[in-house]
Amino acid sequence: PKIAFGQPWTIPDMQLEMVWMPPGKFRLGSSVLEKGRGQDERLTEVVLSRGFWLSKYEVTQGQWALLMRARPSYVEGEKFPVEHVSWNDAAAFCRKMTESERRKGSLPRGFVYSLPSEAQWEYACRAGTTTAFSHGNEAGGLDKYAWSSANAAKRTHPVGSLRPNQWGLYDMHGNVLEWCRDAYGEYPKSRAIDPKGPSIGEKRVARGGSIL
Repeated sequence: PKIAFGQPWTIPDMQLEMVWMPPGKFRLGSSVLEKGRGQDERLTEVVLSRGFWLSKYEVTQGQWALLMRARPSYVEGEKFPVEHVSWNDAAAFCRKMTESERRKGSLPRGFVYSLPSEAQWEYACRAGTTTAFSHGNEAGGLDKYAWSSANAAKRTHPVGSLRPNQWGLYDMHGNVLEWCRDAYGEYPKSRAIDPKGPSIGEKRVARGGSIL
C-alpha cells in the first residue's frame, strides 16, 4: 500500500514512535570542501528503492528496561537515551522487539525491527538536504538541534528536547552516537542501489554525534 510521508507507527507497550522514510535518492558522504571531512567519505549517489520506518527519538532508558530488564547508562533517567550499550546489545534489542511484536500479532508478515543501514541512517539524517548539517552548512545554530560538547555540560539530555530535522527526527546530530547495522567498510565506488555495507568486520558503524 502507498504510505504517506511521515506516517507514524507507534508500538504502544514500548511507547516507541516511528516515522516513515519514503524511497528516494541522495549523495552519501561529504564534499572535499566540508570542514572535518574524513578521507573515506567520498560522495556517492545512493538510491533507496524501499521506504522504511525509523524511530522518531533515540531509544530511552525506560523503553530499554521494558524489554531488556536493565538500564545500562551513566546518566540515569526514564526519558534519557540509553547510552552504555554495545552493537551486540543494540542488535539483541531489535531481535527481542521483533519476537515480542510477532507474538502479539502486531508486526506485518516479512517485517523486522533492526538497526538501520548506514545509508538509511544518513538518508534520514540529511532529510532531503545536501548541506553539512540538516539545518545548513555552518555549525552556528547547531545548539538548537543537537546536544554536543558545546552545550551539553558533559551529560546526556532527555530525548526530543531540541528541534527535529525536516523529516521529524530528533537528536540525529548529537546527544549520543547511534549504531548502524553495517560493519565498517569503504563506501561504494559508483552509484549504488540499496547498499548494505559489510555484514561482518572488526568495527561497526556508529553515526551522529555525542556529548564528548
